Amino acid sequence: MGGRLIRVCKGHDCESLDTMSLPADRKIKLWSVVRVSSGNFLEMYDFMVFGYYASAIGSAFFPSGNAYLSLMLSLMTFGAGFLMRPLGAIVLGAYTDKHGRRAGLLLTLSLMSVGIFSIACMPGYATIGLLAPLLVLIGRLLQGFSAGMELGGVSVYLSEIATPGHKGFYVSWQSGSQQVAVMFAALVGVVLSSFFPPEKMALWGWRVPLLLGCAIIPFLFRLRRSLQETDEFVARKHRPSTSEILRSLMANWRIVVIGILMVTMTTVSFYMITAYTPTFGNSVLRLASIESLIVTLCVGASNLFWLPVMGALSDRIGRRPLLFACTILMLLTAYPAMLWLVREPSFSRLLEVELWLSFIYGSYNGAMVVFLTEIMPADVRTTGFALAYSLATAIFGGFTPAISTYLIHVTGNRAIPGLWLSFAAACGLLATLLAQPQDTMLETRLPIAGRG
Repeated sequence: MGGRLIRVCKGHDCESLDTMSLPADRKIKLWSVVRVSSGNFLEMYDFMVFGYYASAIGSAFFPSGNAYLSLMLSLMTFGAGFLMRPLGAIVLGAYTDKHGRRAGLLLTLSLMSVGIFSIACMPGYATIGLLAPLLVLIGRLLQGFSAGMELGGVSVYLSEIATPGHKGFYVSWQSGSQQVAVMFAALVGVVLSSFFPPEKMALWGWRVPLLLGCAIIPFLFRLRRSLQETDEFVARKHRPSTSEILRSLMANWRIVVIGILMVTMTTVSFYMITAYTPTFGNSVLRLASIESLIVTLCVGASNLFWLPVMGALSDRIGRRPLLFACTILMLLTAYPAMLWLVREPSFSRLLEVELWLSFIYGSYNGAMVVFLTEIMPADVRTTGFALAYSLATAIFGGFTPAISTYLIHVTGNRAIPGLWLSFAAACGLLATLLAQPQDTMLETRLPIAGRG
């Protein structure tokens, strides 16, 4: 027999719960955080490895007498995967909003697994010619298609299982699991660089991290298969059809546009300080590869610290104060920090600049992701979140390494990535100003939370 049923409203969260079930329920939900984030880890691990070893992958699949051209082709392939994210967000997001969070998350993990296998085991251009870059591109597109819903699916799942007053903290672990992937990929790179010379890493060593990702896939499937459907989704009486979801998205297009602008700050800064750091440190600043990987490892640890801390802080003081503060800080400091770095490049300066940018990113994203789940209508929450996130990543974030490389090449200004960060911050600031109050969102959620 359960305890007394009470109504808890704190901050942005309102829901009904049984007082006798709180401790056990919290333990179950915390374990669910680990299980649902496992696939998110794989998705980001694979993307990071591709970004870290872009030069070696370019040589293997896009050989050219011009090192810049090979690198750009590799980075454009890296970015091409993001172009499939909006399509994946709509198709897989609609599937998830109709058939359940658990079913959608299992499907995305399956598609991601096929993608990582296709790249890790693909023979190089020297072996199978033009077929090699073509199949690698298809693998990247498949991974992008699955990733289009993965981030939204994980974020929505975490928001719907969060305990009252802790939604920001729970949802921050969507990004937190990505930072574990960043750290793990960087650590693997550091270890491999310590054992193998650059020649062997460029020849075949870059495949080792991808094969390691393949090896952990069965374990990740076991974790995710044990997920339970969220109570909020089960309690929902109406399961919208795909056409209804698309009509709702069209009716709420302003919210999706605001979401795109909001995510632009997150996705540009994230790929700048993680995936692009090894290439920037090695190819632009001429630092040793192992130094850039160590910086990336430290950035991942910093992100992992700030994300849950600031997610929890947003539960107490609100989302907007953090969003305003972080976008303004990025606008004021990104370019000056990059100018200071390129004036006298060194390991210590790169570490200091990256950790500062990491603090801004972690503080902003800790509040932004949960805020994005709160402004989306409940019946299209996964599709709307995933579409906004994937469009921002496809248009801006995924091509950040390629855009930064191109801008440096055409201007000769090695600090110009700081201006790209400033542009992203301006988008985030505008979105924060335009975002509507949450009263209407609370009204849409209250009937669902009170059912049962």
